[in-house]
Amino acid sequence: MDLKLFVVKSSGRLDRVLTDVLGESRNQVEQLIKEGLVKVNGKVIFKRGKKLAIGDSVEYSFKKITPKEPVVVDFDVEILYEDEVMMVVNKPSGLVVHPAPSVKEATLVDWLIHKGVSLSTISGEERHGIVHRIDKDTTGALVIAKTNEAHQKLSKQLQDKSMGRYYLALIDYPLKDSGIVEKPIGRNPSNRLKMGIVSNGKEAKSAFCKLVENERKEELIAVKLFTGRTHQIRVHLESLGRHILGDALYGFKSKKDTIDRVFLHAYKLYLFHPTTKEKMEFVAPLFPDMQKFINKHFNKGEVDEKINANIIDSYFTTITKRM
Repeated sequence: MDLKLFVVKSSGRLDRVLTDVLGESRNQVEQLIKEGLVKVNGKVIFKRGKKLAIGDSVEYSFKKITPKEPVVVDFDVEILYEDEVMMVVNKPSGLVVHPAPSVKEATLVDWLIHKGVSLSTISGEERHGIVHRIDKDTTGALVIAKTNEAHQKLSKQLQDKSMGRYYLALIDYPLKDSGIVEKPIGRNPSNRLKMGIVSNGKEAKSAFCKLVENERKEELIAVKLFTGRTHQIRVHLESLGRHILGDALYGFKSKKDTIDRVFLHAYKLYLFHPTTKEKMEFVAPLFPDMQKFINKHFNKGEVDEKINANIIDSYFTTITKRM
């Protein structure tokens, strides 16, 4: 790793000083600290809030990509957009975004490497190129950075909310009304596989919009996230006594149909191009299993009208004004 050093000229928290000196996003700086890639006066520091004094010596480095055990990549992923600095894909269900100790199968990052795609390295070798993630069973639009500069700029957009996504979900019982849920989320103390509403959790805010109900009392809804917590949509729906079809972890009980994955889809992604600053929007088509379920159990014409990508934004403008 290429080690770099600077002397602190203005006192303050480690994360804030590093953000100013490196010109990186706060998220990327926190990742460097978390990965043990930052030293203060020769000692590795994992606490982002450590106070620095003028004259302190700070060393840092970015992880380099190193060879890993080969995995079999026998699948392909739909590319919605690609240029020299970024890519947008339509992630299928069952595909983990990036490697982790518990993940044995090929991931989206493995597919990208297999395709020979040049990727940013700012988040370390396991997550290189990944600006934001989607759960394994969730499908839909995902942006990937090819350069560190693009990664920094896209990450900043996540922070200031100029980048975002609208989700579509099929739930087991209609919502009482469209609206906003704002409840803190943290690890479920009774089940470490789950997240939950906990008093000392991280701030979390979601907006839910009713779209179409069917005769079976299931409903297609649209969702917008104002924060990006793990399992946020699923946890907030559970707090309302609702569950996404296929989401057995959070309480969905199958009726007559066997649904073997969570029917949650990141449908529309909006952002500003990291180089040209052009406003861009991408619509990720539904995958065949979710589309087939909708065609069978809902009025397709009504659904198509409601999920028109040109008007889905307006639903949440109305909800926000009402709150």
